[in-house]
Amino acid sequence: MKLIVTGGAGFIGSAVVRRAIADGHEIVNLDVLTYAACLENVAGVADSSNYAFEQVDIRDGAALSRVLDQHRPDAIMHLAAESHVDRSIDGPAAFIETNVNGTYELLEATRKYWVAAGKPDEFRFHHISTDEVFGSLGPTGLFTETSPYAPNSPYSASKAASDHLVRAWHETYGLPVVLTNCSNNYGPFQFPEKLVPVVILKALAGDPIPIYGAGENVRDWLHVEDHAEALLLVLQQGETGRSYNIGGENEVMNRDLVRMICKVLDRLRPGATPYEDQITHVTDRPGHDQRYAIDPTRIATELGWHPSYTLEQGLEQTVRWYLENEDWWRGLQSRGGVGQRLGTGK
Repeated sequence: MKLIVTGGAGFIGSAVVRRAIADGHEIVNLDVLTYAACLENVAGVADSSNYAFEQVDIRDGAALSRVLDQHRPDAIMHLAAESHVDRSIDGPAAFIETNVNGTYELLEATRKYWVAAGKPDEFRFHHISTDEVFGSLGPTGLFTETSPYAPNSPYSASKAASDHLVRAWHETYGLPVVLTNCSNNYGPFQFPEKLVPVVILKALAGDPIPIYGAGENVRDWLHVEDHAEALLLVLQQGETGRSYNIGGENEVMNRDLVRMICKVLDRLRPGATPYEDQITHVTDRPGHDQRYAIDPTRIATELGWHPSYTLEQGLEQTVRWYLENEDWWRGLQSRGGVGQRLGTGK
């Protein structure tokens, strides 16, 4: 297939690009290159004859139409988004502009392209979203594809809005769409403002390792390479108009996750004292959801997908990658907000 991947220089998008190229697909990576994007993430495939790059803002409808008309894709995988909850608390406008307005512009450009092409049945628009749109769970229960939407942060609200737009373009215009909502991702090439790389890099620097509040917030952790595999499967085999929840089946409290990372570092890069000694509890973020957990039954039963990484295996691989790729993360630490406490609501 010939695919346009929006946000293909970001963390999850670049994993999709790398996996799709390895699977033999032709890829057009469409990315505006915001602070969290890095073309080094796709350097390993950039010389492939099946790879092309377009520096385009998804809010620019005219530019999107040009790219679609030029490259004539068989499908679009929409991953471009502002995605950091803390940044959304400090500056929600960028999240509305990109995640809501940008998704609208992309849907409209795609619809016009699809209509002009004769509305081919095999075309797909795959919208990639998050489990955060469902809000917060109590001690029990799981998010399913029919869970009510109850977003609690500007980020999750903007993603919920984009989900609704995609569904509306399917129901109103017949645009052939599939949607996915994933749990927390981790793995190589994750921008150093998210929890797993923050813990690794703070530990290595000898700095305090921050845990929000009591650290009892629970997340389901999905390795990014498992996620990329699942996304390409849904694109090719998912039922049009249907959504699929993708989870890692690795549910753990934040404080326990941090300790797991510290123990891997103690073994791979031992210091004078255990890295756990650097853990510091800090003021919680406003509106911090207590628990997310995914029920992956639909994607397992309908498409036969299951995650391959256990959390222990994935963290081992991820920590090793950061230890072996210092040049990559060193080059990102000067970008705005990296290493700073964001999202205090002040």
